[in-house]
Amino acid sequence: MAPDSLTAALTATIAAVLAAVLLSATWDRATGPRRAALRATTAACCLTTALTATGLWINRQVDTFPTWSALAGHHITSTDPAPTTDHTSGQLVTFTVTGTASGLTLPVHAYLPDAYREQPTARFPVIEALHGYPGSPSSWLNRLAATRHLDQEIAAGRMAPTVVLFPPQTPNPLLDTECTDLANGPRTETFLTVDVPTAAQAHLRVRTDRASWGLIGYSAGGYCATNLALRHPDRYATAASLSGYANPGITIGDGTEHTLNDDTWRLRHLPQPAIALYLSSGRADHKAQHDAETLAHLAHPPLTVTTNYADGGGHSMTVWEAAESPAFDWLSTWLGRPVH
Repeated sequence: MAPDSLTAALTATIAAVLAAVLLSATWDRATGPRRAALRATTAACCLTTALTATGLWINRQVDTFPTWSALAGHHITSTDPAPTTDHTSGQLVTFTVTGTASGLTLPVHAYLPDAYREQPTARFPVIEALHGYPGSPSSWLNRLAATRHLDQEIAAGRMAPTVVLFPPQTPNPLLDTECTDLANGPRTETFLTVDVPTAAQAHLRVRTDRASWGLIGYSAGGYCATNLALRHPDRYATAASLSGYANPGITIGDGTEHTLNDDTWRLRHLPQPAIALYLSSGRADHKAQHDAETLAHLAHPPLTVTTNYADGGGHSMTVWEAAESPAFDWLSTWLGRPVH
């Protein structure tokens, strides 16, 4: 029973209801100090179970803590790619990235398309999929059902067989990095743009040329995708943002949240790189749509920007799940194909 499971959320909810019943039933029991102690104890039990149930329901939506060990601050690690599930035609493996450049050691999930097994000499294009905050890579795998969407798009021929990586962008689940190198904090940008590609190229049969590497993300991960692509056009050819935004909204510690890590500032003041961006959001998500329109207005060749807005739709998992297949398909049109 994981902390992001329906069973855990329902169990906590039942416990909260029982605690409320107990509080009501014992409110006038006993007398004097015993009554006060009983009331305090049952009230504390009622509050604790209610807060626990609320937290588990929220965690079920964002998957910040997919396991109890993650809740305790531990990460599951694995030294070699090993199957973790094979319920679809693609395969999900997990390997540990020991970041010599960033100093971070974290597990990364990887989706391997069916062609990865069928074509044992082929090397495949790669997409790094970045999650939001709060959240974890499990959000892509559970709530957004990314492996199912990838299987469908590849099987239908709308997407080329592609390896998709799901790295964490929050080494500390409670610290929002926005995929940047925080001053006096984790070097997440370096982990994602240097250590993850290096490890993937060592462990998996993937292409190494920048024309075969792309990024996708939702919410904070959407900002991450566009920002990292703009900052590292030598490593990535394309990026897709689902309800992302143009600036990090956090204090990085060196002032770059207002300059080099602000995408609008970059497009106004720096040469624009030869990459392709896909910016998608619901029209009810006013911040995301405004920032997408601003970036599209500022863009000029060699930078290419494509926008796609869904009627209605706020800042939610429902919107992102509906948008992910078209975004993956679009990315595939800009990336290289498997090569032998």
